[in-house]
Amino acid sequence: MNLRERKTAKKKEDILRSASLVISRKGFRQTTMEDIAAELLMTKGSLYYYFKNKEELLFYCHEQILTTVLDKLRKIKQQDSSSSEKMKAAIKIHLDTAIREREIFNLAVKPEQIFSGDYADVIVQKLDEYAELFDQLILHGVQKGEFSVSQKKMARMIILGAANWIQVWYSPEGEFSKEEIEQVYADYLLKILT
Repeated sequence: MNLRERKTAKKKEDILRSASLVISRKGFRQTTMEDIAAELLMTKGSLYYYFKNKEELLFYCHEQILTTVLDKLRKIKQQDSSSSEKMKAAIKIHLDTAIREREIFNLAVKPEQIFSGDYADVIVQKLDEYAELFDQLILHGVQKGEFSVSQKKMARMIILGAANWIQVWYSPEGEFSKEEIEQVYADYLLKILT
């Protein structure tokens, strides 16, 4: 990659980071390309040099977050630890992402309502892989005798569904820290599998 390509890639990364922050603050529907450009001290036209529209920008924000969390889950899966510890770590990563990337994370629920064509296909494929990694962690725990679950997919949906509710009530000013909440969630949700 030459210097110009590296500068362009770095600028896109900065735009995605800023877009995620603005969307988290204002919400997807209320955020405009002007808001994102203002956050970066850019003109709206300059922003369109890097991304053709808000959907494309949002897609790359979403894709970046999913890629990062999938990499973390793959690493957890490869760890030399018990299935229980792997599942706790996976739940904590899910919760951390749900809290940090709240607004963008919420859009993953029904990507076909937000994205069109190939964008939706890519996001759905990544979400399927995400679910599959959780399913594999559960299956591995069952095979090792750590988990006793007959409906693995249902168990995964219950765990992730319960974890997703953190977005409804979590507040950084609450009684417990994010890390304490993640630990409590992981401990309780793990009981579903045992």
